[in-house]
Amino acid sequence: MALKILVADKLADEGLEFLKQSGVAFDVKVGLKEDELAAAVPEYDALIVRSSAKVTAKVLETPGKLRAIARAGVGVDNIDLDASTSKGILVMNTAEASTLSTAEHALALMMSLARKIPAAHAGLKSGALEWKKRSAYQGTQLAGKTLGIVGLGRIGRTVATRALAFDMTVIGFDPYFTAPTALDGKVKMVRDFDEFLGQLDVITFHVPGGEGTKHLINRERLFGGKVKPNLLIVNDSRGEVIDEFAVADAIKEKKIAGAALDVYQTEPPAKDHPLFGLENVVLTPHLGASTDEAQTAVSVEACKAIVAYLTNGEIRGAVNAGGIKLDLPPDEAPYADLATRMGTLLAGLCEGGYKTITLRVHGARTQKLANTLLRLATVELLKPHLATPVNVINVEHHARLRGIELAQINEPTPPQGLIGDIVEIRADAPDGKECHRVLGTVYADGLPRVVRIDDYSMDMIPEGNMVL
Repeated sequence: MALKILVADKLADEGLEFLKQSGVAFDVKVGLKEDELAAAVPEYDALIVRSSAKVTAKVLETPGKLRAIARAGVGVDNIDLDASTSKGILVMNTAEASTLSTAEHALALMMSLARKIPAAHAGLKSGALEWKKRSAYQGTQLAGKTLGIVGLGRIGRTVATRALAFDMTVIGFDPYFTAPTALDGKVKMVRDFDEFLGQLDVITFHVPGGEGTKHLINRERLFGGKVKPNLLIVNDSRGEVIDEFAVADAIKEKKIAGAALDVYQTEPPAKDHPLFGLENVVLTPHLGASTDEAQTAVSVEACKAIVAYLTNGEIRGAVNAGGIKLDLPPDEAPYADLATRMGTLLAGLCEGGYKTITLRVHGARTQKLANTLLRLATVELLKPHLATPVNVINVEHHARLRGIELAQINEPTPPQGLIGDIVEIRADAPDGKECHRVLGTVYADGLPRVVRIDDYSMDMIPEGNMVL
């Protein structure tokens, strides 16, 4: 059956041209309301959106054959990730395509704020500026100042590289970045946010949002002596990262020197927003990725990601797939096949359900595939117990709903008596007792082998009908 893709937002012509050249069928239906989008999606294999189309739980209530959603851009606030995951629908974004544009915008905000460029421009153009009093627009240089970057992902690292070229001192805060330094030792990482904040002349945010980063800049920190009075705040990541009203009050009270924002807690911001009437504030209307180059790139990359997933299972820029890989190279693909077959075999041996499913891997090759192998095996273990479709995208969701714990254990050496990369899958029954465990490997011929079931050793290719 031919693949069909629904494009529900305006994309660059280059993206649509890629779809044409790929030979997939697609329809462009822009401006669909929630009910209209819900009625449309079941007949499509994939959906491509930007920020206007709202992919709600209602839209995905009966998804039909929909398998993937691609967001041409970074933020996925307009896509219900929980609903997508529960239905087994892969959600992807194109974060890399707009990295440079977003980083450049953060730097432009920082420079404009430091040198008061927008205010000076407006004063000169309106005729209000008195030439002899132009020192009113005197700014501060960035060289020698300390820049703090929250989030050392792609965008954060890009900002850091360019800030270092300005002769700024750059330090970073990122709970998920475990190394003591970044960029070959040029960026020192600080673990405590308040300690980090107190060192800064400028702070910029490059985080995905969510509860963990909500209101990192809040009233307590701004008015509690945690910041320097010359601090400049830059945010072109997610609106909820800072408390805008606290920032406005802090500028009025001269607790900080200024702020430059491209994103807001509510978009568009209210016309009476307290930041609008303040000096030392630079505001732009969510333009971080708005360059000609970025708009083309995100459209093309979204289309490429969808086609790659639908045609060969390649996952690019996944938001809800937990780091799994399906487009494996020839030396790794047999292990995915092995995990699937072992899960099927173990499901036939354990008929009473599960409390815990544990994957134990031995060897470098299987260790890097552990998450993918666990999901593939768990899909087969759950299939006999579920009336709803289960796949590698929603398998953790279904396991969690049923109180089943999924565990991974990495061990460098194989069990006694075995050699090579070994995959072991164990299922424990609801009463806590071990149900069964299966061990397998892949030989040089590329065929999967089961080498042990419980304490029984064997050399068996798991295929066809079997009696155990």
